[in-house]
Amino acid sequence: MGFFSGETVTLPSYENALKLAGAIVSSAVVLRTVSDTLVPDSVTDYLRTRIRKISNRLSNQATVVIEEFDELNPNQIFEAANVYLGSKLSTSTQRTKANKPAKEKEITVTVDMNQPLVDSYENVKLEWVLVSSPIKSSVSSRKRENGTGSRSELRFFELSFHKKFKETVMSSYLPYILQQGKDVRDEKKAMKLHTVDYNGTDYWGSITFDHPASFDTMAMDQEMKKTLIDDLDKFISMKDFYRSVGKAWKRGYLLYGPPGTGKSSLVAAMANYLKFDVYDLDLKEVQCNSDLRRLLIGTSNRSILVIEDIDNSFETNEDDKVTLSGLLNFIDGLWSSCGDERILVMTTNHKDRIDPVLLRPGRMDVHLHMSYCSFSGFKTLASNYLKLEEHSLFGKIEELLKKIQATPAEIAGELMKSQDAEASLQGLIDFLINKTTGS
Repeated sequence: MGFFSGETVTLPSYENALKLAGAIVSSAVVLRTVSDTLVPDSVTDYLRTRIRKISNRLSNQATVVIEEFDELNPNQIFEAANVYLGSKLSTSTQRTKANKPAKEKEITVTVDMNQPLVDSYENVKLEWVLVSSPIKSSVSSRKRENGTGSRSELRFFELSFHKKFKETVMSSYLPYILQQGKDVRDEKKAMKLHTVDYNGTDYWGSITFDHPASFDTMAMDQEMKKTLIDDLDKFISMKDFYRSVGKAWKRGYLLYGPPGTGKSSLVAAMANYLKFDVYDLDLKEVQCNSDLRRLLIGTSNRSILVIEDIDNSFETNEDDKVTLSGLLNFIDGLWSSCGDERILVMTTNHKDRIDPVLLRPGRMDVHLHMSYCSFSGFKTLASNYLKLEEHSLFGKIEELLKKIQATPAEIAGELMKSQDAEASLQGLIDFLINKTTGS
């Protein structure tokens, strides 16, 4: 008997019911196969995104959208999240992206599109998903000029969590992501050496910077070394101070002294200590002041700009198009504030030949005299090259170095001539005695 109409309903037999269920399952499998085969991935991804958004509206979940670009500028939170999440991938993550840029040392692993990744912070469960949306053809010409218009899609992260933790996420978790992303990036960063190249981006070309110099291997006065390290540490910790006093976050160092005293090696040691890129600027290769401005603006944050032999960079002749005033305008002017954590290093063999306007504080804040090798500098070199901390011939060498001017490069050259410590040290003594006699 029917439930509503009173008419008789004939139920299928047990065998027929099994056949009907089998047919339904088979049809579902076929439909799923056809869907997977014929429906484009973009449509599938779109549907997943829409379903997830509808689900979030009906639940206690809140979602923060983190776009790849903020107007014309890269979004630092997006970049940090991309790096951070790449470090959180596990064996349970189904899809990942792997990339190795030509000039990088390590493979970079990041999360793939529409791949949920769960994180935990202060007992708060957070889900990240990288998604995208197509860019409409009516994108502004301004974005096209910036390069973002050439993209076919806009990428963004969706960060979902329980609504009651919104304050924790916004005020604590996202700043944590920024710092963690920076730490991971710094740890894996392959530093670059940039040189002037008019065919390169912003007139710079780059190679991997892999100089072995460190403060431990520098043969320089120990007190001067400590003073420099302390000054660098203080500089990188003073972002808020520079902003509070209205000054650009930059610092200038002048390294002066005879050839062979380690000025270039000290720049490399500073770069390795700070993990800063190095921009080697030969002013004689720059054609005009406007090109100089483009080069200087093209330098990145957390970088060292090096101008070697600054005393020979502005020789007076008709072909000179880069001027001292052009350089000073960048060091002092509005362009100097277009970046953070910038260090400017100038080197010279003859400090007295430099125009005094370059040497004042605010331009060259710290002056370091790279002098001839002292006994403490020799001991550093003996440790580097011969693995010696003490030797019976050290006393004789100390006496000679008090009377003879020899550069660290000359001392290192003698120590490299033999792996036998006795022979190497005796050869150095003979070299120093010969310098005394002038032979």
